[in-house]
Amino acid sequence: MRHAARLAGSILLLLTPAAALAQSGEGALHASLFADFNYQESQRPIAQGFRLGQVAGHLTWGMSDRTTLFTEATATSQSTGLALEFERVLLRYDARDWLKLSAGRGHTPISYWYTSFHHGQWFQSTIARPEMVRGGSPLIPMHFVGVFAEGNVPAGPLVLGYSTGLGNGRGTSIMRGGDAGDANNSRATVLGATVRAPSLAGARIGGAIYNDRLTPSAGIDVRERMLSGHFALERETPELIVEYTAIRHDPSLPVAQAPTTTTAYYAQLAYRLSGRASAWKPYVRFDEVRVPAGDTVFAPLRLSYAGYTTGVRYDVAPTIGLKLEYRGERVEHGPRMRTIAASIAFTMSGHTGHHDADPVITDDGNDGHDGTAAHEGHERHEGHEEGHEGHEGHDTAPSGASHH
Repeated sequence: MRHAARLAGSILLLLTPAAALAQSGEGALHASLFADFNYQESQRPIAQGFRLGQVAGHLTWGMSDRTTLFTEATATSQSTGLALEFERVLLRYDARDWLKLSAGRGHTPISYWYTSFHHGQWFQSTIARPEMVRGGSPLIPMHFVGVFAEGNVPAGPLVLGYSTGLGNGRGTSIMRGGDAGDANNSRATVLGATVRAPSLAGARIGGAIYNDRLTPSAGIDVRERMLSGHFALERETPELIVEYTAIRHDPSLPVAQAPTTTTAYYAQLAYRLSGRASAWKPYVRFDEVRVPAGDTVFAPLRLSYAGYTTGVRYDVAPTIGLKLEYRGERVEHGPRMRTIAASIAFTMSGHTGHHDADPVITDDGNDGHDGTAAHEGHERHEGHEEGHEGHEGHDTAPSGASHH
């Protein structure tokens, strides 16, 4: 009950001042709330039945013409109650279109999904995330605490984007970033680039590289390098996302060992129907994670996975989406297991249909996917991406925020 009371108080503190200011026009303060409620039956040993998924609150304050503060807080249902966390707290300064500087805690810009679909199931077409970026997975670090630079540069018919960051690496628990400092005094670095062609609406291609040194337990030292690449059509007819990541581990302690490479990918296709059926959006996805038996970090965690997902989203209203989903999954080369899930996802915001961008990583200024039928699916916000790529000229999350 204490957690629930704290959550309710936090949400009220977020939304009430924002609504008042939005109505009075006294300041550039905006708030959004996202939540989902789910039902699940599965052959996997996971939670069954009804479940309040995740409640996420976004608060953006335009402190000046060039400075923005973005915060994202979540409450996630767990067996022990609600887990409360500040997912992102980012202060961003927009010097130029080609240079935006951020500091704080954001989503690691190594993964397209992390920087395009932030917390809030509303943003994504599916119920479940791809396995390589599912919540709580140790595969790819979700959060990055440090400083970031990003920007966009026109180049003839193309728009080139870049993002770079220096921050704390993984913590002693590799599922978390170094919130209270670097676990081994070895900073992590990330560098990414994207290319967009405005003539091809929503088309984007990009990649990133991430370097860190891990000490998952005493006496173990592992160099980690990630390479990722993606191609996306950020629109509704169709929506296409393909992402691939290779993670190389090179152990040096307690004794040097041969390096290993874990690979993961997903390919997702969705299509918003037309005419009277425009509220419907069927989708399908295939994903796989391959972990070598000799990987000293990942192999003990049993992360190998192969599966497919198919389902449909139905937008009851511009702010309410119903989803029905079927998944066939195999973990660690075991038997095929089936999961059926249903969800209702919704949002409240001063700007219905607008998606708060992620304050770290922005490419050409299109902010993430909205997903409402009334807005031709993903509504792109010109400017910047905080998860959804930067909002240039929007009082929303600084770069580093994306769709999600």
